[in-house]
Amino acid sequence: MARADELDAELQTLATLSPAQLRQSWSDTTGVNLPHASPSLLRHLIAHQLQEKTLGKLPTYIERELDKFCGNSDATAPTLPRRGPVLPGTRFVREWNGKTIAVQVTEKGFEWNNETYRSLSEIACKVTGAHWSGPRFFGLNAKAT
Repeated sequence: MARADELDAELQTLATLSPAQLRQSWSDTTGVNLPHASPSLLRHLIAHQLQEKTLGKLPTYIERELDKFCGNSDATAPTLPRRGPVLPGTRFVREWNGKTIAVQVTEKGFEWNNETYRSLSEIACKVTGAHWSGPRFFGLNAKAT
């Protein structure tokens, strides 16, 4: 519990430091000089470093999932099986029972009817009422109907 108390005291001290003291603290904590950053950002960065040093880092797989969730990773780009990421702005269009189905790729997924879906297959299922391979439904596979 003493480590947690020491960490809490260090974090509270950050709020009282001047910009010059924050830059020095950053340099002392990381061994790297930071040329320009707002005092607020420096406080957050130093707090993060202190917490990692005291409590340990998150496992890599959790960091990766958090990056995906927060949109901080290329891994968040929508993907198609065996084809890799699809660039935002790409449109998939298909006619189904006399209706045109147009899907827009965004950074968060596939948008159709003002809703975002994780996959083309989810959209194909909504459109048809049956399970479909999304890439196949939109004609991206050789066996498209």
